[in-house]
Parts: sequence; C-alpha cells; structure tokens
Amino acid sequence: MENNALTTRYLALQNLKRKPLRTVGLLIIVALVATVIYAGGLFSAGISNGLESMKSRLGADLMIVPTGYDEGVEGILLKGEPSYFYFDKSVEQDIQAIPGVRRTSSQFYLTSLNQDCCSIPVQFIGFDSETDFSIQPWISEVYSESVGDGELVIGSDITVDENNQLKFFGKYYDVAAKLDETGTGLDQAVYANRNTLMHLFEEARSSGLAFTENINPENSISNVLVELEDGYDADAVIHDIRSHYDGLQVIKTKNMITGIAGHLEQIRVIFYLFAAVFLVIALVVFTLVFSVIANERKKEFAILRILGATRGKLVWIIISEALLLCGLGGVIGLVISNVGILSFTTFIGDSISLPYLLPGISAIVAGAVATLIIILLLGPVSTGYIAYSISRVEAYRALKEGE
Repeated sequence: MENNALTTRYLALQNLKRKPLRTVGLLIIVALVATVIYAGGLFSAGISNGLESMKSRLGADLMIVPTGYDEGVEGILLKGEPSYFYFDKSVEQDIQAIPGVRRTSSQFYLTSLNQDCCSIPVQFIGFDSETDFSIQPWISEVYSESVGDGELVIGSDITVDENNQLKFFGKYYDVAAKLDETGTGLDQAVYANRNTLMHLFEEARSSGLAFTENINPENSISNVLVELEDGYDADAVIHDIRSHYDGLQVIKTKNMITGIAGHLEQIRVIFYLFAAVFLVIALVVFTLVFSVIANERKKEFAILRILGATRGKLVWIIISEALLLCGLGGVIGLVISNVGILSFTTFIGDSISLPYLLPGISAIVAGAVATLIIILLLGPVSTGYIAYSISRVEAYRALKEGE
C-alpha cells in the first residue's frame, strides 16, 4: 500500500505550497481565463435570450408610428425610456383594408411623473382588449382573467406597495398581475386596457401635464401593430402604406431584431478573440513555468525513482500540480464571474442598450461545468510533454545534473 506521505496529491500540494508567490500568480492567470470564458459566454447567452424574448413579445410584423419616432419606440423596447407620441386613430381602419394585412391593433402611450402624484415614473402602454394580439397573450401566461377597467399589469422590474397598488396622478390603482422577465425595456412598463389609459390621461391632464393639452385621447393612438398574411411581401405592404400616408414611419420588426442580432454577433466575435488570446497566454505561461519547475526538480524526481516511484507517478505529480492549479483557479474565476454578473444583472442590461435576459439555472450550471472542463484541460495540455520528458530521464544522470 502506498505511503500517504508520498502520494501524488501530497507531493503536488507540497510543491505548490513551497513556492506561494508563483502559485498565487498562476492561480490569478487561470482565474482570469476562467472569468473571460465563463462571463463572456454568460453575457452572450443573456443577450441571445433577451433577443428571443423580444421576438416573442413584439408579436407583430410591422409597427407604424409618427415619422421621427422610431428611436422613441426603440427606447421603450430596449431601454425602458418613457416616451409618448400620437396620430389620428382613423389610420388603423384604413391600414386594415390594405392587401396583405391580416389584422391590426393599436396602442396608446402615456408617461407618469417623478413627483409626489406618482409612485414611479413609468411608460404606460394601453392596448385594445378586442383587437390586441401582442400584449394579452403575454399577460395570459401569469393572469388567467381579462384585465379590467382600473386594473394595471406591471413589468417584472416594477415593485408595488404592501396593498398591491400603485399611485398615479394622485389616485391608486390595483395591480392585477406582474409579468415574467423579458430582459427588455418592457420590464419597466405598466400595461392597461384602453379605458384605463383614457382615465389616466384625463387625470394627467387634470394634474397639469402640458403634453396633453392639444390631444384628444378618444381619437388618438401611438402606434399600429400589423400582422401580415402568410406569403405576402412585407416591403410591398410597406410601400402601400407609405403611398397612402405622409408623416408615418413603418418599422419592420424583423429588421430591428436583425440589427440587434448584428450587435450580438460583434460582441460574440470580441468574446471569442479575448477568450482565445487568454487561453494562448495561459498555455504559454504554464508551459514555460512548468519547464522551469521540472528542471529545478530533476534531483527530486531522481530520488523518487530510486525510492521506487514509477515513471507514470512522476508524470502524474507534474500533471496533478497543473490540475490543482487549474481546478482551484477555475473555481475562483467562476465565483467571481457569478457574483459580478448575477449581482449586476439589471445594471448590465441598462448599460448595453440591448435586450438582456440571463438563462435559467440549468444553463448557468452547464456553462460553469463546460468552462471548468476547458480550464482543467489546460493543465495536461501544457504540462503533458514536459512531464513525459522528465519521466524518461535516467535517475543517475538526473542526480549528477542536480549536483
């Protein structure tokens, strides 16, 4: 039975303890590599999930808004930046008659104030209960009943008081449901049917909001969502809409998502480049350091051979040291990454101006395991040949060289 004092793990640990500064330096390098790989992958997955979530929530092929307000729409969808704009409601009926349009629904935007009259400044999105095909399917995932007059549905980032109410323009409204997180600006919005929005609009006007003075809410909408018939060319429908109306801008939601996907691809390329550079640096450093370590310890290995250690044991002593460093450094990197990303998820989402939704716990665990496997492979790859070379050196010659 093998002496505990001379086990492979014991000898590897003792050598790492003997050179604490070198060990700490190598741990830092490994932790950095693990952080770049794992955090980069998690960040990329968060944007991918946010993009998919945005696709499912838009629910329309086209969005029609007043000319010049495309950035306002993107601000609402991506950043949760409150905005409002209006045009005549009759436009929706005319668009419904255009060939290729399957169905339409309009929305009405309103913003609250950062004053005592309101709990929080938010974006209100009012929907038409009879025609909506974008918001209500999303609401039905968490609320089985119809959203009644005077009821609000809130995004995941909004908190309510102990009475499950929010105050806007001096009056309290019941919160019927809270939606699941989407990783988009829609998480910071408040949703209600059109009747509730009309009531809020009148309350806002009574509170003295200047932007409501020249608007008749009964005859106004903020956008028209359009779902196209299968097989119809979106560009042809857009041309028909533009030929009938001036002052309107047609946003193809597919193009909006494609643009975001382009940003995502750029981020992924940068991530892969950084990860590759860090891996190469770590591989070179480990190879150089363990080459020095192996040469310094030739006499030690020779003595172990004389004491009966096999060539395989010498190989595993060196590889075990690398595996211990990679394993511990990898875990440190994963902990740092998780603390950083999970603690600042909201801040990250707000900062990048892109949909951002972290994956579920199973995907996070899978990413951590995959990262740790990559990091652990770094040890044998960088030290395998060195360990094999040392194991082939004759004990007598190694002793003479070490004198």
